[in-house]
Amino acid sequence: MSTTDKNPGLHLTHLDEQGRAKMVDVGDKDITTRVAVARGHVSIQPETARLIREGLMKKGDVLTIAQLAGIMGAKKTSELIPLCHPLPLDRVDVDLELDEAQGRINVTATASTTARTGVEMEALTAVSVASLTLYDMCKSVDRGMRIEAIRLVQKSGGRSGDINLEGG
Repeated sequence: MSTTDKNPGLHLTHLDEQGRAKMVDVGDKDITTRVAVARGHVSIQPETARLIREGLMKKGDVLTIAQLAGIMGAKKTSELIPLCHPLPLDRVDVDLELDEAQGRINVTATASTTARTGVEMEALTAVSVASLTLYDMCKSVDRGMRIEAIRLVQKSGGRSGDINLEGG
């Protein structure tokens, strides 16, 4: 029994009538400017935060390398996520904030394109890859790190219009 059989109102766009995977045809959609913002964070120990702040991590400038990795990840999204359309990215910004009071590094990615489909997956991939890079670069001093709360917080453009999932 397929997911759509269990939930008759549910329509999964990446499955055909026989339940086989398919890439969604976006050929009839308008080319519009589309923007997506995703967020997440990596929980770290106070000592890890201190080492990052003071530039003492053995692998180098943790925040800059993670920022670059996130941008690179966004550019590779269609190679990593099956059935994801390759997009011409107009912009990818990855911001990292060392939040010592909360014991974490906040990661925010904004991706934009002028295309027929959205850039949510690119923004989410940027946050994920930046977070994984933070983990990799800090794991030798902090085995208790946690990658948490990766989510889409905002999108605009396209048929569904503007969506803001965190208010404000």
